[in-house]
Amino acid sequence: MIRNIITASIAALLLAASTTGCAQQPAAHSNYAVIQPSDTDTDIIRKAANVVPSPRQLRWQQLELTGFFHFGINTFTNREWGTGKEDPQMFNPTQLDARQWVKTAKDAGIKQVILTAKHHDGFCLWPSKYTEHSVKNSPWKNGKGDVVKEVADACREYGVGFGIYLSPWDMNSPLYGTEAYNDFFVKQLTELLTQYGRVDEVWFDGANGEGPNGKKQEYDFDRWYKRIRELQPAATIAVMGPDVRWVGTETGYGRETEWSVVPMGNLDQAAVAAGSQQGIAFKPQGDMRGEVLGSREKIKDAKGLVWYPAETDVSIRPGWFYHPSENDKVKSPEKLLDIYYNSVGRNGVLLLNIPPDTRGLIHESDIKSLQGWTRLREETFRTNLAAGAEITAANGKNVKALLDSKYNTYWTTKGNDTTAVLELDLQGSKTFDVLLLQENIGAGQRIEQFVLEYWQDGQWQKAAEGTTVGYKRLLQFAPVTAGKVRLRILSSRLNPTLSELGLYKMAG
Repeated sequence: MIRNIITASIAALLLAASTTGCAQQPAAHSNYAVIQPSDTDTDIIRKAANVVPSPRQLRWQQLELTGFFHFGINTFTNREWGTGKEDPQMFNPTQLDARQWVKTAKDAGIKQVILTAKHHDGFCLWPSKYTEHSVKNSPWKNGKGDVVKEVADACREYGVGFGIYLSPWDMNSPLYGTEAYNDFFVKQLTELLTQYGRVDEVWFDGANGEGPNGKKQEYDFDRWYKRIRELQPAATIAVMGPDVRWVGTETGYGRETEWSVVPMGNLDQAAVAAGSQQGIAFKPQGDMRGEVLGSREKIKDAKGLVWYPAETDVSIRPGWFYHPSENDKVKSPEKLLDIYYNSVGRNGVLLLNIPPDTRGLIHESDIKSLQGWTRLREETFRTNLAAGAEITAANGKNVKALLDSKYNTYWTTKGNDTTAVLELDLQGSKTFDVLLLQENIGAGQRIEQFVLEYWQDGQWQKAAEGTTVGYKRLLQFAPVTAGKVRLRILSSRLNPTLSELGLYKMAG
């Protein structure tokens, strides 16, 4: 799928019942912060350190792995993008089994899936009342089928989150390019948000081309966001939305330095919901594509700061829809593992596309690769080689939390210390080549620089180093055999917090 991210300004919209027409300054911990002209550099860093995810953002981050099902009329035309002129009679999956899709995803560790309910061609996978370009005019189940319902039901059965993608661009609708299209879109969105139970994520891209009348549409995103918050308040809105941003590529690889707290140029002019933990209800504006988004240099002149985490998307195949010619081009388990280290392991959530084929099944080639990928992850992370270590810290509280496998418990420093040294006696020589770190982002994202060292030949030697940690950081390095290691936190915004520390050996 190709994005055409809209750069036009999106006006702020208050979701609360009352508005004041000006920004409210949040409490100490909120998912945004307004920067005042009088704020010093120290004030700005303090505010950045106290910006935290909203409850829906934290739940989303903890998913780690999510899935995309690109399926529709393009599956049967063997195209990536349709035209809106396709005959619905072409849609006829003979063995469609949404339970197989969801079980395949769940077996691979994916905790939430998103279905392309409507792509740019306008073909709807549910029997929408507002168009004839849908499954109701296909031979599949004699026009009585509903792919959205089958996927939603399968998600509930297997305990997997359910999300929908509804393309803003509709090449079929004659209303596209007129003011009436936004009404049409809201009606379709309302169908999806009211007929299928809980919706955990709504995913928009910024694709904006011409409709049948040759015109482009001015999208009323604010209205769409408001309807989602009204009907499905727990749903995250990505990536053209207020909760989650696109990482900027479709390779599956995130940034080396990934801040979830980023500058926001439109916060000072925005009305925000009373009760900051409900989160902002408009899309943050600013540089969301740069190499480093939230560094001290980037935030020092910001008007506002917001918790706006990165989703890293990629397809398991070269294309986003199924193509028979790509059955032998599915990404290998090893490639998927590398993507995992560079997405989830770089403070992101991985959105992996797994497109069903013309039968309406996940193809055997995709399943085989997913199974191999899952095995590699499970074998690598089955045993934390730091478990049982004796941990000491010259200045810190609750070091036992680092190895208790509980995210909500965490270690931090005392006083105002923004640096720290954690030393681990591994109780014997161990061989490892992966470091896992997790900050407790409920207290903010704070660590700016760290180094892992091991004791050898009477001195400390460097194994790995990094910048940001965030929800999860994974670093690979040449295998090290040692009985003693230390983690030095060299820089942090206020007191650093760590929930988990792990040492692992990559599966062969």
